[in-house]
Amino acid sequence: MKSKILIFNPRSANAKHRIPNTILQVGASIHGQYDYVFVDGNLETDPWKTISSYFDTGEFKYFCSTVMPGPQLKQAIPFSKKVKEKYPNSIIIWGGYFASNQYKVSITSGYVDYIVTGPGDNTFPELINTLERRDLDQVDTIKNLIYLNKDQKIVQTSKEALLDQDGLPPLPYEYLNSFYPLENYLSKTFLGNKTLAYHSSMGCPFTCSFCAVVPIYNARWKAKSAANVYKDVLYFKEKYNIDAIEFHDNNFFTSKKRVLEFSELIKDDDIQWWGEGRIDTINKYSDEDLLLMRKAGCVMFFLGAETGNDEVLKQMNKGGTQSGKMIEEFVARMKKVDIIPELSFVLGLPAENEKKVYDQILWDINFIKKIKKINPNAEIIIYLYSPVPTEGSELYQQIIDAGFSFPQNLEDWISPSWEKFDLRKNPLTPWLTPKMVDTIKNFETVLNGYYPTVSDFRIKGYKKQMLKLISGYRFKLGWYQFPYEIKALHKIWKYRQPEIQGFYSE
Repeated sequence: MKSKILIFNPRSANAKHRIPNTILQVGASIHGQYDYVFVDGNLETDPWKTISSYFDTGEFKYFCSTVMPGPQLKQAIPFSKKVKEKYPNSIIIWGGYFASNQYKVSITSGYVDYIVTGPGDNTFPELINTLERRDLDQVDTIKNLIYLNKDQKIVQTSKEALLDQDGLPPLPYEYLNSFYPLENYLSKTFLGNKTLAYHSSMGCPFTCSFCAVVPIYNARWKAKSAANVYKDVLYFKEKYNIDAIEFHDNNFFTSKKRVLEFSELIKDDDIQWWGEGRIDTINKYSDEDLLLMRKAGCVMFFLGAETGNDEVLKQMNKGGTQSGKMIEEFVARMKKVDIIPELSFVLGLPAENEKKVYDQILWDINFIKKIKKINPNAEIIIYLYSPVPTEGSELYQQIIDAGFSFPQNLEDWISPSWEKFDLRKNPLTPWLTPKMVDTIKNFETVLNGYYPTVSDFRIKGYKKQMLKLISGYRFKLGWYQFPYEIKALHKIWKYRQPEIQGFYSE
């Protein structure tokens, strides 16, 4: 008799719970082959009670969790440990960015048995089949896997080429619906009243040295066809009446041909959408292309500007052709075609000395102000630099030389000091002084006062006018210290930062 499988999505946010595409893809890989259940920590009042009730039946052997850095660790770590302690014959399998990038501390924790590093469409069913046959000598033939061998040495098997995304089995949406109503995942956002979260591609063709995706995909990218993406969109429109989509691909806009085909297909469906991309990729699109996308409902891009400083861009190994001048020209173009560029900036990279680190921070603050002058509608998201560089890169060596190190114990990742690390709001980096951090955060507060994010649609009317009024003199004159009056209003009105909480939803 085959053992049953529990697939767990740890809690990732206090609101705006998106369709858990990661666990849906895991489920799709074994659908019809094994009995499995979904447990979504976002929609469970007591996830452990639900998990233990399944394992208490004696029918479940596998506890499989997606593990992203940040909030998900607060459930993934303690629940995995409790499963192993209470059900010692269980097998714990992790996947996700955290597990792949922090695999050493994860696999040596004593309670994580296997890590699927990268896509698990073939890896996961092959691993379950092998374990069910008790054919452990064959585990090393399975690609995209990390585990400890008999000698307690870490084994990393070879990487599998990215699969044809159109050839993968469909995601089991209706099966998820039997556990949690899909309606609960279609939230109101600034994009629309029922917003679908969707992945249409895997990977990214670039090798930025600060990006967590690079070690997993190695500059590979594969996507569903425009026709198949549209087929899924129509399913949700006809069955659930969606009117908005968030494309959470690492790089949705890699193929201009695919984006334009999709735009032609969706342009008459009255659906607004948002996606992630690169400035130097989208900048190759013509104005005609961009206007078609806007007509088809594209209202905003999320783009990693990172910095306007070309020297720092080189340090980041951003790849491509992006430059400070290109960022300026790009936001001007977006103003003409009425698409909002949502630009993320990473401040506080390591440098030769403390003065240079601080000078680079001040340089980027002034550059951001310049961007807002060129296009006031440009959204700005500011992150403190948190090291996730690719091992072997120059940037990786710089952070090691500067004295930074990750926790050596898995449970330390949920200690108060590390809890918000990967939200990139708590740097824990030795080269960033309190003065530097205060400068960045105070500027961010003033910026968010003078230019409240459009994605928090509660901040409008008199609220927006009042914030702009009290923030205006600070923003224009560069007085960023002690912006307590702005912080007070943000707290009263529960201002929402999209980089931490996603787009506002009700």
